[in-house]
Parts: sequence; structure tokens; C-alpha cells
Amino acid sequence: MGTDLSSFSNAMDNADYVLVDGVVFATEYLRAPDDATSIDDIVIEAKHGGAEIMFTRGEIDGAEDLGEGVYRLKSGEELRFLSSATLH
Repeated sequence: MGTDLSSFSNAMDNADYVLVDGVVFATEYLRAPDDATSIDDIVIEAKHGGAEIMFTRGEIDGAEDLGEGVYRLKSGEELRFLSSATLH
């Protein structure tokens, strides 16, 4: 992974929402990536209305840390993890 695993894990820790390219999704499942996580393991599942997204370890590997909890994936998508307190 291009970023520090602990940095990414800390950003996603207790996140209630994930902002993906400007759209807020409610997190359904988060698994902090670690050395035991394979590239096919799902680490993020989230919903926005009827839309569902998921990201695997392979998709987040190599994510660029843009600072302040924002990451750019190899695919170009930007992720930011948010808690309920952030949205108030």
C-alpha cells in the first residue's frame, strides 16, 4: 500500500460515513486492512439510498494520502472517512 496501513486504519476507525467523490455513503462494514488481509478481502461496504459500494484490499492498496483523512485510490476515486460528529 502506498500509504501507511496504520494511517489508513486510523482514518477509517469508527467512521460512520465515507465520502466518495463528493457523495456521502453510510458505512455498513469496515475492516482495517492489515498483513492478514488478502487483496480480494472486502474492507469497505457502504450505502447511499439504494446504491451500494464496496472496496477490496486490492482496490485500496497504493492509495495516495492527500492529508486530513483523504485518500485517492489508483482508480482515481477520492475517499474521506467521516464520523457523525464531523457532519454537525
